[in-house]
Amino acid sequence: MGLSRLAALHGVATSFSPSADVTVSVPDDTVTAVLAALGVDAGTPADVRRSLAAAESAAASRLLPPTVVAWSGEPPPAVLSALPPGTVLTVDPEPGTTDAPAPLRLRVLSAPAASAPGSPAWWTEPPLGVHRLTVRTPDHRQATATLVVAPDRVPQPPGRTHGFLVQLYSLLSARSWGMGDLADLADLAAWSGRTLGAGFVQVNPLHAAVPGSPTDPSPYRPSSRRFPDPIHLHIESIPEYGHVDEPGRTVLDDLRQQAAALREAVLNKGALIDRDAVWELKKQALEIVHQVPLTPGRRAAYCDFLAAQGQALEDHALWCALAEVHGPRWRTWPEGLRDPRSPQSARARAGLLERVDFHCRLAWLTDTQLATAQDAAREAGMSVGIVHDLAVGVHPDGADTWAQQDAFAQGMSVGAPPDAFNAHGQDWGLPPWRPDALAATGYAPYRHLLRGLLAHAGALRIDHVMGLFRLWWVPEGRPPTEGAYVSHDAEAMLAVLVLEAHRAGAVVIGEDLGTVEPGVREALARRGVLGTSVLWFERDWEGTGCPLAPERWRQDCVATATTHDLPSTAARLTGDHVTLRHRLGLLAQGLEQELAQDAADTAEWLGYLARLGLLPEGEGDEEAAVRAVHRFLLRTPARMVGVWLPDTMGDRRPQNLPGTWDQYPNWRLPVADAEGHPVTLEEIAASPRLHRLMEVLTRRPDTTGVAAAPEGPRARTAPPDARSS
Repeated sequence: MGLSRLAALHGVATSFSPSADVTVSVPDDTVTAVLAALGVDAGTPADVRRSLAAAESAAASRLLPPTVVAWSGEPPPAVLSALPPGTVLTVDPEPGTTDAPAPLRLRVLSAPAASAPGSPAWWTEPPLGVHRLTVRTPDHRQATATLVVAPDRVPQPPGRTHGFLVQLYSLLSARSWGMGDLADLADLAAWSGRTLGAGFVQVNPLHAAVPGSPTDPSPYRPSSRRFPDPIHLHIESIPEYGHVDEPGRTVLDDLRQQAAALREAVLNKGALIDRDAVWELKKQALEIVHQVPLTPGRRAAYCDFLAAQGQALEDHALWCALAEVHGPRWRTWPEGLRDPRSPQSARARAGLLERVDFHCRLAWLTDTQLATAQDAAREAGMSVGIVHDLAVGVHPDGADTWAQQDAFAQGMSVGAPPDAFNAHGQDWGLPPWRPDALAATGYAPYRHLLRGLLAHAGALRIDHVMGLFRLWWVPEGRPPTEGAYVSHDAEAMLAVLVLEAHRAGAVVIGEDLGTVEPGVREALARRGVLGTSVLWFERDWEGTGCPLAPERWRQDCVATATTHDLPSTAARLTGDHVTLRHRLGLLAQGLEQELAQDAADTAEWLGYLARLGLLPEGEGDEEAAVRAVHRFLLRTPARMVGVWLPDTMGDRRPQNLPGTWDQYPNWRLPVADAEGHPVTLEEIAASPRLHRLMEVLTRRPDTTGVAAAPEGPRARTAPPDARSS
């Protein structure tokens, strides 16, 4: 009982429900390990009693939590209303949030007086922002906290829109250096916005990867989520490129020829995308370009960027420089360098000044090309523009875990518990943030992360958005079945997200597929966060189990036919995804049984599409069936409809096959046509198949008899949140 109480006080669950009406207890050893990662000693019964007494005493005497949330237009936080009458509140505004930066002083009254409905007379809403709150009670107790004042909802898409979903590395143009880059992204946005009326382009996370040989190709296991990866730079678009002197120009020409060979190998010789080879060429080119002095205006812009990014960028650049010397696993570095604030790290910073500046410059150049891509999207008429992706975590050996060691739980990894779909659970190998450390800093690491990602985004997709509420922690050395859920202060996590999205004017999309805790979708919808709905999983699970009628889909979502972790639409229609998983030994049942079940599921959907009049070409035409699927998506009230770019070409191969590592080339495939031949951006833009599909999106859909769904989420069961890390 004592251990359970102690765990509850620290947000650690001692049981979980893998399916309805089933509750599984978390092993005591797991609870003890998770508490230890939170700095709580529970190793013996005596330790538990001592830690519990300390925690209960602290809770009883605490006037305020470390972070307090106030929502604009809503009553004051309950924790403030519960303060003793006569308590004086002083709000020191965040710099730059108001024209009158004088502190705001309020006094809690003993009883509510006549005022706006739901708000007591003493409450004056502070301006939006992240402020410092101080309270002094009549008996002279005092406490301080961070006060986050957020709008009630994130910005919404200005109207219903459609757009493309694509893994940027897979989108090669005739000028790419072996993988897609930010110039290709800008070109895709400009073309699709102007020609196809697309409102957005959603890409994979562009976070900085961990260098190495080989580099982990997964964009969902980055070194840093705070800074983008310069591998996405288009070298020729850097202004200094045109001013390289003659000896350097000769080297650059040779590098371009090598890059062309990489591109040719991927497009026409069956080679996989090779991030390491691409980066080696780009790094050499960037070092040459780096020797060109910046013009005064460019130098001023670079200095502004350095000032705005501050210590975070300096730490990131130093980690990159140290990784070049000592390798990318910082826990194996000389002991003094494992601490970014040590004297040894300070000396290394001075000794590696040129390399630190080089990596700072790359971050700036990448930031400018990200801005260019979003500008191209908006200039092309896109209502949203570029949708960036926030991975759920970072690599344990990366720059973020080195620079923010106090913010991460040591010896823990996040994943997913066992459920009806995966009896073994999942371990993604990503260290979690400590909820207590985030709260103590007013969520500063999280705020700065969001601010950086939203700087050049029309929208932000949050991978595994349920992680804002809780995450499954797996102690090192234990199987994922022996993990435990650890909760965040979801109100604070949401408030910071809503505030930063409001400041950026950006839409927010939550990837909420898989097992979702009751109330999560409702909480997200209340704050305007769109969900993700995938056609094949939208069934009347609480009733007939049949395909869900389009008018019953939720409105606040991005509706798609597939994602990067799922089979392409052509592969699903043909059953190719089943035979692929059979070849790799991933089927839970025999091939014939799986094929029969899959064929029955597909036939049911196609029959339903035909009955709705969405398949006028008749069955038996794969390309027509793909169009029918997207006609159906347009029948739903979804605010955004996403088209998986490989679907426009009939590509059969998934970009990522969860459950595999070296058995399948995850994250290394270019977009290909129905025969598996890679295609360039130029070929995609000229494709008759693409234009036949996009005519479905650009014509006004026939919504006769289809009513708009009510706002807010609908209780439903989705497939497991499968991913490979």
